[in-house]
Amino acid sequence: MSDNKKSVPARKGGLGRGLGSLLEGNKYTGKTESSTLNEVNTIADIAIEYIQTNPYQPRTHFDQTALEELAESIRIQGIIQPITVRQLDQHTYQLISGERRYQAAKMAGLTTIPAYIRKADDQQMLEMALIENIQRENLNAIEIALSYQRLLTECSLKQEELGDRVGKKRTTVTNYLRLLKLPPDIQIALRDNVISMGHARALINIDTIEKQLEIFRKVVAEELSVRKVEELVRNVQNAGRKPDPQQKLVFNKYEEELKGVESRLSSQFGTKIIVKANNDGKGEIKIPFVTVDELNRILEILNY
Repeated sequence: MSDNKKSVPARKGGLGRGLGSLLEGNKYTGKTESSTLNEVNTIADIAIEYIQTNPYQPRTHFDQTALEELAESIRIQGIIQPITVRQLDQHTYQLISGERRYQAAKMAGLTTIPAYIRKADDQQMLEMALIENIQRENLNAIEIALSYQRLLTECSLKQEELGDRVGKKRTTVTNYLRLLKLPPDIQIALRDNVISMGHARALINIDTIEKQLEIFRKVVAEELSVRKVEELVRNVQNAGRKPDPQQKLVFNKYEEELKGVESRLSSQFGTKIIVKANNDGKGEIKIPFVTVDELNRILEILNY
């Protein structure tokens, strides 16, 4: 480790004079950070000691084993993809993205690291860091949901704008945000991969926290499938319904199909959907809402 601190391992491929052709519009200086302010939209080797971690980092957990494996790769290959920073003053930089590479580079004993220098204010930095992390596949569902929420509240984005920024459908964003309504025990289980996104989306459709936790504990204890959880949730929903004195509800041979329709519609619209049918096969679909904003959200999903 001490030898690595004296000399940075040679980088093999990826970094060099050809890097500019990979990152269009950015200039790779090929030089270590100097005593003068660097030009923005350039790539330079920056002393690791000059770089501060990102206070807006949405990731809350880094797998130590994976980090050590990345550090070993860096010792051999060097940094293939530059981190992204903003320059605060002459010798101070702040990470925008690439904290795993930054931490692994320190672990590998590097003293400098290639970085793409950008100009950004605090809000732009938060937005860039959140979106860059959301687009990575290794974030868990709760980290994604929290990142979406921060983009809405701290960056003042609307849900349709958020969907455009992260390249996701409005319904996908809504489904992630709904996870934050679950009780902490269920959110932690989802974060730690004890249950899947499918399990969590089914549990959201239960009205009471007590019943959510009851079924959740059953899911964990018996390792139930998502399909089984959806069935339990439908049973809870049906048991809580009051009979309609005006119309006798019958599902007969269509019972399972209609229940499935209810479940899928509830997930898509982010609210509990009720599907009714009478003896003549006539029926209705009810989409409840409690605020004007929620009504507008439903209308947008319907493309109204």
